[in-house]
Amino acid sequence: MNSEIQNIDNLKEPALNLAPLWLPEKYYKESPWHRNWKKAFPESFREKSFCCEITGELHRADVFTPCGTAIEFQNSPITLVEMQSREAFYPKLVWILNGKKFKGFRLLKNLPHPDHPKLVDYEFCNTDHLSMIRKADVLNPLITPKVLNFYHPEIRGLQITSNFYHFCWKQPHTVWFAAKAPIIVDLGGHFLYRMRIRKQLSGDYPYLEMISRKQFIEEYLCFG
Repeated sequence: MNSEIQNIDNLKEPALNLAPLWLPEKYYKESPWHRNWKKAFPESFREKSFCCEITGELHRADVFTPCGTAIEFQNSPITLVEMQSREAFYPKLVWILNGKKFKGFRLLKNLPHPDHPKLVDYEFCNTDHLSMIRKADVLNPLITPKVLNFYHPEIRGLQITSNFYHFCWKQPHTVWFAAKAPIIVDLGGHFLYRMRIRKQLSGDYPYLEMISRKQFIEEYLCFG
């Protein structure tokens, strides 16, 4: 955490008679999606306000759990500066994004486990079609890497998982690819999708891991 930010245990909550004007206007404009997410947690976890003793800046977590994790529900685009400010302030932060508002965002195909030992010498292609290239080809500047689909003899037969997904996002909010805190995409239904990144020489490959909405919430409720 930034050295100019006090440890979360030393942050002081604003007095109960804090003038409403101290709260940025954005805190009063919440969508039903935003409110419904907060209702999944005890009232004592919600709307926890902290004031940085160094800068005087006010931060208010949508949910702040007894284990010290801040959970922020983001229904609209956010600037890089604002995102980095919140990530610098909270030692432990989780972002929940309303994926139903993303333009051109859709799940494509299930993946083999991205860290499967048989794929250590291959890299995923950042295209809509699920395919791979050889890492050796990427390292050779004299050739164009050959694209391999999953019927190719070299990678054919790999078990496809039920919880890892290839996806496309035609008009991405690129700020989220710079986030350091975990990102959870909410597309509705009983499951959520954690965005993960596979580091590659040819370019980082983002993919999704499906998780249970119920289990995600219960993971933080158990600290209450």
